[in-house]
Amino acid sequence: MTRHLLENPSLEEARKVVKEALEHRQVVLVIGRCSVDYKGRASSSLELGERILIIKKDGSLLIHRASGWKPVNWQPPGCQIEISTESNQLRIRAVRQSPPETIVATFDQLILVTAMTLMDSGQFSLDASEADMQRAIILLPEIVEGGFRVVEHERRIEPGFVDVYGIDSQGRLVVIEIKRKPAGKEAIFQLLKYVKATMESSGKPIRAILAAPSIARGTQRLLETAGVEFRRLNPKECARILEEAGKEQIGRLNGWI
Repeated sequence: MTRHLLENPSLEEARKVVKEALEHRQVVLVIGRCSVDYKGRASSSLELGERILIIKKDGSLLIHRASGWKPVNWQPPGCQIEISTESNQLRIRAVRQSPPETIVATFDQLILVTAMTLMDSGQFSLDASEADMQRAIILLPEIVEGGFRVVEHERRIEPGFVDVYGIDSQGRLVVIEIKRKPAGKEAIFQLLKYVKATMESSGKPIRAILAAPSIARGTQRLLETAGVEFRRLNPKECARILEEAGKEQIGRLNGWI
């Protein structure tokens, strides 16, 4: 595995290392004093300051300041990246074709330059939050049961807010309480309060469904006694549903929520 680590390198040393790294699709880290210019759908300029520039093997480029987690400028994967030296400066240019955008980082002082091949085949797994689980039910109501239709979410009633309110395939009203962790007795009592308040306002019988990854030990008998139904809802599966739904669909959903 080829690795380079240059401290306070000359501009030419840095240019050669970065150029070779780009040819071999390595990850590049450049730390130094630079200015940044962006032209595209808008335009921006960043005056000289000590910053961190990262080029990943997929062609994405990020520029970070000394604080804050968001990059101040960035380009997505697939960019064409050029590197050159001129007028005692190292110039890194990242060009995106569609939409046309260009970022130019101009370094007049280099502190550290590294280039290396990183191996990463680990699978990323994200557990959804309760809000994400609610979104997943709204997007795909059949994960609760076939024929279920969402009518409202965060329905305001006297004890609080109903997570999901809907109608089943037989036209019966349904109240769903969502828990991200194993649901215990408190969740059941909370759901029963919501059911009672909803029955009083609607004058109709209500199905109560508790949706969670699992139920706590010693809770099964109370579920049966209270007439509460349990639906196993996996946060990982909900995260996958949201991921597959895509940003556009999630954006429309967030507008509704």
